[in-house]
Amino acid sequence: MENKESNYFTSIITGLNEALEVSKGNLQARRRKVTITPVPEFNANKIKEIREALNLSQMIFAEAIGVSVKTVEAWESGRNKPQGPASRFLQLLDQDHSFLEEHRILCI
Repeated sequence: MENKESNYFTSIITGLNEALEVSKGNLQARRRKVTITPVPEFNANKIKEIREALNLSQMIFAEAIGVSVKTVEAWESGRNKPQGPASRFLQLLDQDHSFLEEHRILCI
């Protein structure tokens, strides 16, 4: 545990020293450009397609992604649409059908 705490302390001190050098003009700040893809929208058919590609029932799918079965039913019937984090999570599942297993959310 001491080694981990020592690493944290060293990292904090290094960051503070770098910040001081940047403020004095002795060091150029590191910058990077970040682009975030827009959160996708999913229609009822696409949501059902994702769930079926994962070979999951509505009940198991709902539990795996942390929503109620009623929510999945509403999405798949078109009465509701997933928003924000749910849409992003559906995007991940659509891109990688093994995501739930790889991250031990679903253990088969």
